[in-house]
Amino acid sequence: MAQVKVEGCQPKNIFLLAGQSNMSGRGGNYDDTDNNIIKWDGEIPPECSPNPNILRLNANKSWEEAHEPLHQDIDCSKTCGIGPGMPFANAILAKDPSFGSIGLVPCAIGGTRIVEWARGAALYNQLVDRAKASLNGGGGKIRALLWYQGESDTSEQDSKLYKGRFEKFINDLRQDLDQPDLPIIMVFLSTDQGPFMNLIRSVQLNFDEKNVKCVDGMGSTFLADDKHLDTKSEICVGLKLADAFLSSFAHIS
Repeated sequence: MAQVKVEGCQPKNIFLLAGQSNMSGRGGNYDDTDNNIIKWDGEIPPECSPNPNILRLNANKSWEEAHEPLHQDIDCSKTCGIGPGMPFANAILAKDPSFGSIGLVPCAIGGTRIVEWARGAALYNQLVDRAKASLNGGGGKIRALLWYQGESDTSEQDSKLYKGRFEKFINDLRQDLDQPDLPIIMVFLSTDQGPFMNLIRSVQLNFDEKNVKCVDGMGSTFLADDKHLDTKSEICVGLKLADAFLSSFAHIS
């Protein structure tokens, strides 16, 4: 799909999308065995359709009309497909038509550990830089961070350190964006990628921090690789994220 730039347009409600591949989106991907590559099938369900009131901050930090694959120029070393971002935004506007324009800031990168999102690391720096760039036009506000990560931290050592690392990530991000109450909505792990996945889930389920809301990815269905959500489940996660925001944080202006 051709990019539709919207020069000078500043969305009112900005959402940061970060984490790894299931936030970036792999829905609709398949293995082209003849050419030994992963391809996206190009199918866009109605829940993921473009909407002139939904924008994305592209890799050049310019606003354009959002479309799938949302992360195609961010997680560019992988084949991106359907993710939760578009169904999230479409669901909010469907349930609250007066909400105002939405700006999505894709930052997720597949296969990343939480230490790669620590303050000073390249991904953290890029997240903060893109977040600040999203506000340059004035008139917009970052409403929440949507976070889906942890599959790459399911080793014994990393799972034990995950809680402290995630707490520091949240506190550092809120401080560096000067938003001490920035809402965080994270997705509980649902894939069985590592032997200590349940330890990460336990941390997420019992995470007690102000303005942190969680949605559960359990019950998801997957691609043939058994680790990436299929299109149906990416949509389901997006709808759960929208419900969580509207029920818990929509009143925070």
